[in-house]
Amino acid sequence: MWAPDIYEGSPTPVTAFLSIAPKISISANISRLSIYGSYGATLQQIFFFCSIASMILGALAAMAQTKVKRLLAHSSIGHVGYIRTGFSCGTIEGIQSLLIGIFIYASMTIDAFAIVSALRQSRVKYIADLGALAKTNPISAITFSITMFSYAGIPPLAGFCSKFYLFFAALGCGAYFLAPVGVVTSVIGRWAAGRLPRLALGVIGLPVTVRDRLLRCSPPVVGTTRAGPGLDSER
Repeated sequence: MWAPDIYEGSPTPVTAFLSIAPKISISANISRLSIYGSYGATLQQIFFFCSIASMILGALAAMAQTKVKRLLAHSSIGHVGYIRTGFSCGTIEGIQSLLIGIFIYASMTIDAFAIVSALRQSRVKYIADLGALAKTNPISAITFSITMFSYAGIPPLAGFCSKFYLFFAALGCGAYFLAPVGVVTSVIGRWAAGRLPRLALGVIGLPVTVRDRLLRCSPPVVGTTRAGPGLDSER
């Protein structure tokens, strides 16, 4: 897989762009195809199996990661699987749910990489480097923790709402196998992504300092990832 290596070796702003832009572009084009035409049962089945593979691979691979960017990369792979759930439905409800999921995913990713970028000299590499962040900058620790809990799909955060809509759409279109697979992989991903806030709020790892600009940029962004559904709703 190229994504983890690219994420780790690129500057943080580039990593954030690569994590968001391709997904938005591909989702927009396939959504247009679904609305104004039809991609047929064959392509729908391809999305079905790709969705399952992405969710399982992303969740299992994220468990073994020790570096922040590689964990975010594998979490991104898992989120692609959740987004493909909407395409697997081939219905308007599926498209609507994936558009909500894309918006929430983009907001969470921007917030996560904004915090990683704001860490001193952008040198935070390992998950353990987030240790004791609560002591050096509690606002940053809380912001990052809320973002990662949303990533993990903890209710009632926005990440949970996006997955709920996608799984509900899958059940509505008869893709009954996708929903339980998604729930199981979400539980696994919850443990993997939950390691970051546990370290940020705990006393494990190396203390890190955060630039003052994080205090200016974090609160507006975390408001989005903390919200409910929709608008109500790495380096």
